[in-house]
Amino acid sequence: MTIRPRNGRRALAAGFLALVLVASGCGYNRLQAEDEAVKAAWSEVENQYQRRADLVPNLVATVKGEASFERGTLEAVVQARAKATSITATPELVNDPAAFQKFEAAQGELSSALSRLLVTVERYPELKANQAFRDLQAQLEGTENRIAVARKRYVEAVQQYNTMVRSFPTNLTAKYLLDLAVRPTFEARPGADQPPEVKF
Repeated sequence: MTIRPRNGRRALAAGFLALVLVASGCGYNRLQAEDEAVKAAWSEVENQYQRRADLVPNLVATVKGEASFERGTLEAVVQARAKATSITATPELVNDPAAFQKFEAAQGELSSALSRLLVTVERYPELKANQAFRDLQAQLEGTENRIAVARKRYVEAVQQYNTMVRSFPTNLTAKYLLDLAVRPTFEARPGADQPPEVKF
């Protein structure tokens, strides 16, 4: 008995439908969406770090106007900013745990240097009274808050993404179809629970 072409088309259509149903259950589209969510969250982290880096030169220039201000404190801020901006934050950075850690370490050094600078300013009433400095300080504090929020959103996006990449059966789709792996997330720096040490 020969198979009619109509039956062959039906079998092909049924096979295609079965493939679509299996693919929809494997999380292919959801993994793609989670991957994009991680990239978008990381872009916002980068954006806020860049905003902070852009504020630092203005802050340093304003503080330099106070002749008696500690030069070493300013130099530490300038050096930390140079180091933080020397690492190019590409979207691929979130796929490389070692590069991610290096980037975060440089950003952490800048955070520490800025914290020491702002604490040291307490000794300079003229500087605290300077309107330009107060405006920059407010912008910087606002940026630090934005960085914290952006990092939190990134952590949440990575958590959802990593859960899918590690869960069955989506882990098979992630590994064999999309070549996706678990992504690194932020970790507290050693000593982050302690205030910056400032010596006068």
